[in-house]
Amino acid sequence: MRGETTTVNGQPISGASAGASGKRRGGTGLLALVLGAMLLLVTACGGSADAGDKKGAAGGAEKGDTAASQAVVSIAPEDGAESVATSGALKIGAERGKLTAVKVADPKGNEVEGEISSDGASWTPERHLAAATKYTVHAVAEDSEGRESAKDTTFTTLVPANTFIGQYTPEDGSTVGVGMPVSINFTRGITDPDAVERAIRVTAEPAVEIEGHWFGNDRLDFRPEKYWAPGTKVTVELGLDGVEGRPGVYGKQSKTVKFTIGRSQVSTVDASTKRMKVVRDGKQIKDIPISAGAPATTTYNGQMVISEKLKVTRMNGDTVGFGGEYDIKDVPHAMRLSTSGTFLHGNYWGASSIFGNTNTSHGCVGLRDVRGGYDGQTPAAWFYNKSLIGDVVIVKNSHDKVIQPDNGLNGWNMDWEEWKK
Repeated sequence: MRGETTTVNGQPISGASAGASGKRRGGTGLLALVLGAMLLLVTACGGSADAGDKKGAAGGAEKGDTAASQAVVSIAPEDGAESVATSGALKIGAERGKLTAVKVADPKGNEVEGEISSDGASWTPERHLAAATKYTVHAVAEDSEGRESAKDTTFTTLVPANTFIGQYTPEDGSTVGVGMPVSINFTRGITDPDAVERAIRVTAEPAVEIEGHWFGNDRLDFRPEKYWAPGTKVTVELGLDGVEGRPGVYGKQSKTVKFTIGRSQVSTVDASTKRMKVVRDGKQIKDIPISAGAPATTTYNGQMVISEKLKVTRMNGDTVGFGGEYDIKDVPHAMRLSTSGTFLHGNYWGASSIFGNTNTSHGCVGLRDVRGGYDGQTPAAWFYNKSLIGDVVIVKNSHDKVIQPDNGLNGWNMDWEEWKK
C-alpha cells in the first residue's frame, strides 16, 4: 500500500505513512514540534498578558519617581537685577519643601557665607555683599518625597557714589610690642557702627578673646583683656567693601593684615624717684635715670603704648598749647606716647645732673642724649634701639591724671568690662 503524504501549511512532509503506526507517531511528533515553535514565536513577539501587566505596573512606578518636585525655590532680587543693595536685598526661600543647598558666589568664585534655617524655609547671608559685583545664585530645594527643584539667577550690586576706608595700624607684616592694639580710623564718620564692626574680624593664634571699642564715630580699636602673649600672630580682616557705614556712604576696602607680637617689654617710669625700670620677658634688664614733667607741666600717669619712633624730630610748643615756650628742631630718639604730644625722647640740652634728680620737661619723659643722636651708648639711644612700636611705657607717681584711653593707643587704661560695652 502506498503511504499518504502529510502537509503542514501546504508543504509536504514525505515519508509519513498512514498505514504504519510508528511512522504516524513520528509525523505527529514533528508536527507538534513545528506548531510549538510557531506558538513560541508569536508569544515572543506579542508578549503574554501577564508580562504586559507587569510592565505596566513597573511603568507606573517609574512615572511616580520622575514626577515634578512640589518644592518651589524663591530668590530675590529677580534674575538679572542691577543696582541691588549690599545688605537686606538677598533673600532665598523654599515653599512646599526645604532648602538643601545654596551657593552664592562672585566671578572669582568667592562664596558668600550663609546659613539655611533649621526648618529649611530660608537661607540668610552672614555678611553684607560687596559693591559693584555680579553674583550668581544656585539654590536647591527638596519636597516631602525627596524630589529636587533648583533655581539659578544672577544679579549685580550697586555702584556707590560715596565711599570710606579704614586707616589702620599696625602695618601689615610688622612685629610689634605686647601692648599694640588694632586701631582703625575711618575717613567718614560712621552712623551704623554695628554694621561696620561686624565687617571687621580680628583673630589671634593662639586664640584669645578680642573685643572692639569705639572712640567717637570714626575710630574703632581692638584688643584682648590683657597684653598680647609674646609670639602671638594676629590677623585683621577688613571686609568693608559694600558696608553702608552711613546713609549712602559705603566702604570700599577688602584687605587682610597680619602682624606678629614680639618679645614682651614693659618699662615703668616712676616720676617720684625719677627712674625708669625696663623689664624684658619678665626680667629687669635696665634701670635708667630720667627727667619727667616739671611741677607746672606734669606727665600723665597710666599705661602708654609707643605709637611712633622718630630718629630726629622737631618739637614746637605752639603745636601742643605751650605757645613759644620752646621750639627744638632736632630732638633725638623720640618715641610718641600720646596724640597730644607726650614723648619719651633724648634730651641733649639739659645738664647731665637733672636725670635721676629733677623733673624739668613740659610733660615728656627725657633721657640723656647728645645732639644729633650719634652716640649709640647714651641711655636714650639704648632705649630707642631696644624698643618696638607697641611696647608699653607705664608712668606712675606723677601729680597728674591718668591719660585718656583715646589719647594715643592707650585703651589699656579702660577697664575690660567698660571696654566691651
